[in-house]
Amino acid sequence: MQNNYLIQRKLDFQSYQLKLLVLLGCLLILLMSTVPVRSESKPFVAPLIQASKTRAELVQSVQKSVVHIKVEQKLANVMRPFQNQPRQEGSGSGAIVRSDGYILTNHHVVGTADKITVQLYDGQELKARLVGTDPATDISVIKIEGKDMPVLPMGDSDNILVGESVIAIGNPFGLSHTVTFGIVSAKGRAGIGIAEYEDFIQTDAAINPGNSGGPLVDLEGKIVGINTAIFSRSGGYQGIGFAVPINMARRVMTELIESGQVSRGWLGVGIQDMTPELAKAFGLDRVKGSLVTGVMPGTPAEKVGLQKGDIILHLNGNIVENSNGLRNIVAEARADAKVDLGLVRNKVPMTLSVRLDERPKQPRQADVNSSNKLPSPELGFTVQELTPEMAQRLGYETIQSGIVITAVKPDSPAFNGGLRAGMMIVEMNRQSINSMDDFQQAARGTSPEDGVLLLVSTPQNSQYLFLQADQG
Repeated sequence: MQNNYLIQRKLDFQSYQLKLLVLLGCLLILLMSTVPVRSESKPFVAPLIQASKTRAELVQSVQKSVVHIKVEQKLANVMRPFQNQPRQEGSGSGAIVRSDGYILTNHHVVGTADKITVQLYDGQELKARLVGTDPATDISVIKIEGKDMPVLPMGDSDNILVGESVIAIGNPFGLSHTVTFGIVSAKGRAGIGIAEYEDFIQTDAAINPGNSGGPLVDLEGKIVGINTAIFSRSGGYQGIGFAVPINMARRVMTELIESGQVSRGWLGVGIQDMTPELAKAFGLDRVKGSLVTGVMPGTPAEKVGLQKGDIILHLNGNIVENSNGLRNIVAEARADAKVDLGLVRNKVPMTLSVRLDERPKQPRQADVNSSNKLPSPELGFTVQELTPEMAQRLGYETIQSGIVITAVKPDSPAFNGGLRAGMMIVEMNRQSINSMDDFQQAARGTSPEDGVLLLVSTPQNSQYLFLQADQG
């Protein structure tokens, strides 16, 4: 019995030793497994921390070149046009692009402003003047007096990739130098209806009212776009913003600084996009290209024999994706430039070489200073005959002819009376106006001091306006 007892005690002791060894082994394994995790976690965390600090340093550097733009503009009072007019204040953003004080922004921010004030990063406020503006791309250049200004370098918007990180800086709702972060959601967006020439960068970086004109920058701190608009049902940020590519804005900026205006190549055709139905009807195996719907007399297109029904597929070897692409390529070419058009006519491929003209700004324009073409130079507006291109651009799809307002002088009787560029004159003093001859005939003998009754229309509505020259 004693031997059995001793044997049992020995077995119990051995079992205890085994359990102790197992427990110690588990503790050792636990220690060995936890220590390396802690030591190996640092290499993963450190790059994130460093990337965050690098981005913050980038933002601090870029912010110094971003400005807050404040504008004032007189409002037209149609009901009482000769009383003192109220003033509307607005706000936007801009980027310093030259050390001598040139600032890149949007046309819709400053293009019609009577007074422009720029607030720098340090809070200093300076008066600015409008150097030039281009409504067709919604780009403007303003200037402040200064030297050695902090400049924001320009990147290459052609090389930016969808999915690439970008930063938007501006003054949404007057909140100066607000920074938002996102990605490039898409490139080459067109048909938005924001500007005549559209090739937008789409981004999900938060953009709100007041961001307009501010820079969209890459992670190298270079401008890749000028923030222009948002797509929103509420008026606020919903994840879709648009920026003018800096490559387009840079060309416009250069010409505005050098000459105050933008010169564009011109072909002289009406065009529309291809659809699957049209492609099938014209015998094409792909939905690409631009369909010619009309050829204007005396234009480069007519001179080389372009015809209605031609489908332009290439320009200088570059694929023409759609009508917007063709319009942009032609516009970016200089006047007198020779280009090769690759097209299909009646299912037969061919190539035409054409020398572009400069796009007419105001063909057959009645000069504001010409008393035999306008009721009076004191009224302050210019007109021209409607072209098919203008009709398409302005939205007068069902109108074949007429007279359109091309410019209205700020603070003029025309401006104060409610006349705006893009309106069509339907009647003058109860006489129908369908051509320049009709307009000139109605204008003869009209006394601006007695007033001019105009029936004007837009694609949305029509209204009568009464204009009268100021009495001195």
